[in-house]
Amino acid sequence: MEYFAGVKEVGYEGSKSKNPFAFKFYNPEEVVAGKTMEEHLRFSIAYWHTFTADGSDPFGQATMQRPWDKLSGMDKAKARVEAAFELFEKLNAPFFAFHDRDIAPEGSSLKETNENLDVIVGMIKAYMKTSKTKLLWNTANMFSNPRFVHGAATTCNADVFAYAAAQVKKALETAKELGAENYVFWGGREGYVTLLNTDLQLELNNLGRFMHMAVDYAKEIGFTGQFLIEPKPKEPTKHQYDFDTQTALAFLHKYGLQNHFKMNIEANHATLAGHTFQHELRMCRINGVLGSVDANQGDIMLGWDTDEFPTDLYGTTLAMYEILKNGGLTTGGLNFDAKPRRESFEPEDLFITHIAGMDSFAKGLKVAAKLIKDQVFEKIIAERYQSFSQGIGQEIVTGKANFRTLEAYALKNSQIKNLSGRQEQIKALLNQYLLEC
Repeated sequence: MEYFAGVKEVGYEGSKSKNPFAFKFYNPEEVVAGKTMEEHLRFSIAYWHTFTADGSDPFGQATMQRPWDKLSGMDKAKARVEAAFELFEKLNAPFFAFHDRDIAPEGSSLKETNENLDVIVGMIKAYMKTSKTKLLWNTANMFSNPRFVHGAATTCNADVFAYAAAQVKKALETAKELGAENYVFWGGREGYVTLLNTDLQLELNNLGRFMHMAVDYAKEIGFTGQFLIEPKPKEPTKHQYDFDTQTALAFLHKYGLQNHFKMNIEANHATLAGHTFQHELRMCRINGVLGSVDANQGDIMLGWDTDEFPTDLYGTTLAMYEILKNGGLTTGGLNFDAKPRRESFEPEDLFITHIAGMDSFAKGLKVAAKLIKDQVFEKIIAERYQSFSQGIGQEIVTGKANFRTLEAYALKNSQIKNLSGRQEQIKALLNQYLLEC
């Protein structure tokens, strides 16, 4: 069965194309900064938003029209796999990602749930033998089922902790079987609502214990993919333990996990934490923990995680700047953790939205590469901090200075002169590059 009969294979037609089912900027074979766009961008399709989301929200019922909706249970799960690989092929997508409960429904017991998962994993594995699309990462959904009302690894119920461990054990086995390049931990319910009933230290200690168990089991079964933490400050809990990159880094160092984990940064999560997307990417880059990216954006008029497809060229350009400066994403990729708007409910919208996101990052890649080639920001920053490359500044940087020598210098230096940061000029220069590339 062809699930998207109205869409043929999506190709590159250039910026003048009026075809909604064609790439305008993303040319997978075009070489930019020494690699093809496909190699740089490593696009991934998110299974949950693309094949399981139904468009419902707290105020309205489902709106999405999907060819597989007439089915239920395992029949629907199998149809989604068929539809998924059709979409992957037509978009020429190199990667995809999923939660365990996205691909297979829960049964009446953990045993039955795992059996359902085995069937679908086997089906996916068979498709992957003849498809170019690989598994970027998978993870365990430990937030949807009511059993996780108090958390998973940070729950107050030891029985739930044990169930969560069993679920991640199975997810790691799935990752190994399907050749996942990464495994993600997103603590959907790992946080607290009020400290009045929370043993904060026990919960964090248990989370550390849980992560060490995962590291140990991955070694035991020979899974060599990169472990990733996906920071998020809130939603669904009021305060989550992986608030942002700096918080997650502190956790990893405290529990001796820093050599096993990198970050999976999501744009909308960054803005919910009060940061820019670029801030979180740079914080990862300068600490050597930039692993992968969930590519989306939020709505500045709304205060929650809207998971929109990325179309803001400033965001994609500055994101690609950090990624290129990082030397690429190695095992990571740009995973579209994004969903069509509730009003974009037709099956073809799944293609239109992904094309928009892929084109936006392709444009951002080209602009970022030109900025780096011309050393635009590097020259600006070097000039701004030039006082630390000579004289007393160099003594500070090299560790030769102390409070006594700095006091002596300050007493003699009666004139302090600051220079303008020229932020508006820099932003105008960025506009020039965006318009010219």
